[in-house]
Amino acid sequence: MLRHSGFKNAGNFRHFLQDLSPSNVYYSCAYYDDPEAEMAAKGWMGADLVFDIDADHIPTSCKGAHDTWTCRNCGAVGRGNKPDSCPKCAGQKFETVSWPCDTCLEVAKKETMKLIEVLDADFGFSPHELKLAFSGHRGYHVHIENEAIRMLSSMARKEIVDYMLGIGLDPTLQGFDFHKGISPSLEDSGWKGRLAKAAYESLISKQEQHEKTSSKTTKAILEQRERTLERWKGKGPWIIAGKLGLDSWKKVIDEALGKQSIKIDTVVTTDVHRLIRLANTLHRETGLKKVEFTANELDRFDPLKSAIAFTTGTIRVSVAEAPQFRLADSIYGPFRKQNAELPTAAAMFLLCKGVAKATEETTNVR
Repeated sequence: MLRHSGFKNAGNFRHFLQDLSPSNVYYSCAYYDDPEAEMAAKGWMGADLVFDIDADHIPTSCKGAHDTWTCRNCGAVGRGNKPDSCPKCAGQKFETVSWPCDTCLEVAKKETMKLIEVLDADFGFSPHELKLAFSGHRGYHVHIENEAIRMLSSMARKEIVDYMLGIGLDPTLQGFDFHKGISPSLEDSGWKGRLAKAAYESLISKQEQHEKTSSKTTKAILEQRERTLERWKGKGPWIIAGKLGLDSWKKVIDEALGKQSIKIDTVVTTDVHRLIRLANTLHRETGLKKVEFTANELDRFDPLKSAIAFTTGTIRVSVAEAPQFRLADSIYGPFRKQNAELPTAAAMFLLCKGVAKATEETTNVR
């Protein structure tokens, strides 16, 4: 890691990158009086507020199909998220290979949409004030470059993180009175409305859950489901139908909180010296670009198409093993111990993942 570098103009910076050819390029989200000095002498002048949403931190069913881990100690191999310790030797150091797929990226996109909604509705940051970017791998970055938040301390940023996650949220202070059987309105703002909507949606989905479980709590909720939903069709506050008991309703609210909390990387947001990937540079694990776009473009943004850096030529590669993956409108793989001549973007994707090697007959690279 080469740090504490500063440049007077874009031309000097460009020449620096051309000469060094780094595998990753990051810049500081903080502002310094002297960026090239050592940390203690830089003179911190504030930092942008940054959120990182990554599918790595969100449970998805697809990980078992395409992600792998290898124990560094005994060589044991498994699929999905790496365990806390190796099931064979109890080792805790792993090599992991994670792949972006449409499922992962769609989940990350939905979390980003939730974040934007909360930043707008609850914090007053309009979408045009936000700078969005695809990270180049499995997630999105959201930056707020606003002087109003620049001097926030780490503790202040942690309060924002806690709000996004719903940490310490007390449902009784959000309009839920379980003893009187009263809940907030679907139309309420902030966490009140979000919890009410999520609880309502949770009750609607209980029939499907009931078919998969014999939980007494689920059965109890299901018995009162229709009566409760009927009462909840109008504006609140609503009277919660039936006598489900405190534990049953707490379970409904816990599920609602889990659905509405925003899965951000907490360390990124609280770090007032954070380094973040530079826009239009490549991610070393995919060969895809970090691409910036507006909040209005998020819904239709396709990272596996818009982030492709290499659009011409082909490369011959020898692939050890790789799952099926998509780039742009083409599907590649799965591969297992085979040679292939692939478009440069697809070949670079495999090379960056460390599952392929370029052969001596590599051709047409641009």
